Amino acid sequence: MYFVIYAKDKPNSTDVRAANRPDHVAWLKANNFHVAGPLLGEDGETMIGSMLILEADSKTSAAELIKNDPYAKAGLFETVELHVYNWAIGAPSM
Repeated sequence: MYFVIYAKDKPNSTDVRAANRPDHVAWLKANNFHVAGPLLGEDGETMIGSMLILEADSKTSAAELIKNDPYAKAGLFETVELHVYNWAIGAPSM
């Protein structure tokens, strides 16, 4: 199953994001993420959140994995949404 994670940063948390970015990127590479990238603010440069597509056996296992994200552990996120995702176009080959 695929899941989309939409996480918005707490206001004024650029320093927390920057300090934890190397560990976050390493964590993404070590897990089953197919797509990952920052959400950008109106200026097109400031990172204000994350959008990820994850492959997992269940919503429960996806939620448990997200708790281990270095960003989550650092308290970066104000909100995190986790949704089942049906990949229609551009799906990775199985």
